[in-house]
Amino acid sequence: MAKRRPTNKKPNRGSGPQSQPMVDTPMRIIGGQLKNKRIEYSGDTRTRPMKERVREAVFNLVGPSIKGKIAVDLFAGTGALGLEAISRGAIHAHLIERHVPTSKLIRANAEELEVVDQVSIYAHNSFIWVKKELDNLPRTPWAVFICPPYEFFVSRIEEMDKQINTLIENAPDGSVLIVEFDQQYDGAKLPDAENWDVRVYSPAHVGIYRVTEEDASDEPAE
Repeated sequence: MAKRRPTNKKPNRGSGPQSQPMVDTPMRIIGGQLKNKRIEYSGDTRTRPMKERVREAVFNLVGPSIKGKIAVDLFAGTGALGLEAISRGAIHAHLIERHVPTSKLIRANAEELEVVDQVSIYAHNSFIWVKKELDNLPRTPWAVFICPPYEFFVSRIEEMDKQINTLIENAPDGSVLIVEFDQQYDGAKLPDAENWDVRVYSPAHVGIYRVTEEDASDEPAE
């Protein structure tokens, strides 16, 4: 974030809580065929893009196994995760974002990146989408990104657990699930917890679950 000029003004304490700042640095695709292409972000505080350093770490861990998979981004926000997956060889991405203006921004990003024919965008509640649409996905292995507002792991924990369980039970062999949460939630409580590889990139905690063992080249790096 750019440095602010010094000021002697005192904060206005009567103005109520301040909203989160907009992102100053443009978002971008980190790797693959679209590397360094920009992703627009509106700055809407209802959207919490995964920090770039965390996204880079996640794709360093699962990147080699993304190629040829169907990407599913259940709380898509800007669409950065699904679009990154396309850049790295996913054959299609399903991006689910319930906030209609933000889902339109995803489409604008896909158009700018010229990958509209490789994505399906849904202005939909992800919990309902999983219930209604999961059976319609191809049995090609999936790469599922589950990065909701952190508060969902407190206020909607039963729905989160059910969603993750449903994905584990229905994902084709060779699929990978990526879940992002923070310190409010204990990763040891994830469904089938012993089979998650949990990494911490403070404040983010990222859990990676492989539905079946993949070849050694796809194992997470230390």
